[in-house]
Amino acid sequence: MIDMEVADFNAVIQVDLVAPFIVSKAVAKGMIERGGGKIINICSMMSELGRDSVSAYAAAKGGLKMLTKNMATEWAKFNIQTNGIGPGYFATSQTAPIRVDGHPFNDFIISRTPAARWGDPTDLQGAAIFLSSKASDFVNGHVLYVDGGILATIGKPSNED
Repeated sequence: MIDMEVADFNAVIQVDLVAPFIVSKAVAKGMIERGGGKIINICSMMSELGRDSVSAYAAAKGGLKMLTKNMATEWAKFNIQTNGIGPGYFATSQTAPIRVDGHPFNDFIISRTPAARWGDPTDLQGAAIFLSSKASDFVNGHVLYVDGGILATIGKPSNED
């Protein structure tokens, strides 16, 4: 953090916090006119954890988690449910270079995650379907973490197989 430029920090905040605010405000107006709706913000498990080199991202996603809760409380009277999905570590084109056996970060994720694997983007489908359905009409201000259990544990002790 000490060497991070303020402009770089602000760029992350703009994309991961300010942009969802702007989009949510715009769609909420239409939802109010139609009598309600659902907003699903893409949060992150990094709103719950600290880690070297991701301070701006974690700050933005922590802010988005709280923005989600505040949207939920302010817009509930309009029958708008605002929730978030908090992905853990997922197999994407961005993570491909480090998802190799023997790479220290890959090995860390596999050993730290109770599911012992990276998430597949299809793992997010159930959360999105639920939060966008009538089944979630009384769910508001919640972040549903899809993380293979990584937030549920401090990790596998080194003396266990």
